Amino acid sequence: MQIKICFVSDTDILLPSQYNHLLQGFIYNNIDDELAEFLHDKGYVYKSRNFKLFTYSKVFGKIKKINEKFNFGNKISLVMSSPIDLFCKSIANSMLQKNNLILGQNHIKVEQIQIIKNTAESDEIIVRTLSPIVTYSTLLRPDNSKYTCYFMPGETDFERIIYENLIKKCMALNNEETEFEGTISIKPIGNCRQQLVKYKDFVIKGAVGKFLIKGDKRLLQMGLDAGFGGKNSQGFGCVSILDERSL
Repeated sequence: MQIKICFVSDTDILLPSQYNHLLQGFIYNNIDDELAEFLHDKGYVYKSRNFKLFTYSKVFGKIKKINEKFNFGNKISLVMSSPIDLFCKSIANSMLQKNNLILGQNHIKVEQIQIIKNTAESDEIIVRTLSPIVTYSTLLRPDNSKYTCYFMPGETDFERIIYENLIKKCMALNNEETEFEGTISIKPIGNCRQQLVKYKDFVIKGAVGKFLIKGDKRLLQMGLDAGFGGKNSQGFGCVSILDERSL
């Protein structure tokens, strides 16, 4: 399920240029306490991997950059997505019940909540990124120190990692082993570019653009709901369905 929420403020909404961690905290603070604790501390587990199974977009609005901050004016929107109905209902109900929400140092309130149909109707979908898709592996240097290697569309590991990640998410959510036919194909449509995002003290590399994605419909739906690639709960891998008229 995907939810778009529009917020308004009596004053200009100011956020640092790297604001993903503020959005993550904002979400945890506005869902049920028990659910927030479960997702933050444990999440859904498959073998040694833990998945929060939610993602969110960048902030949308009329942006003016002032030094190291973004000025969005007095209106912004944010898309949040999860395969967990409880998560979506919890955040929608919480925000509707509060007259004053705090994002960073901004006091905002909900103007509108919209449920978005973001459904994989077949084994082929066209999407655009609402936040960068991140794929990576943690590797070892000769001195045994770790480093992160990021992959971009066109590299074999990009599709492989997305495919394996989606399978693990499905296993974690359903708590059972499941077989899927074929693999995942994800090809850019038009211009695709790399985007760097700083999350706290880490620089994360992701891909933004439009993509044609083919594969098992169940895996595609998991990507639409929980995000494609990794680091979804940090604000990566959120996408929306497009049709050919939007290209």
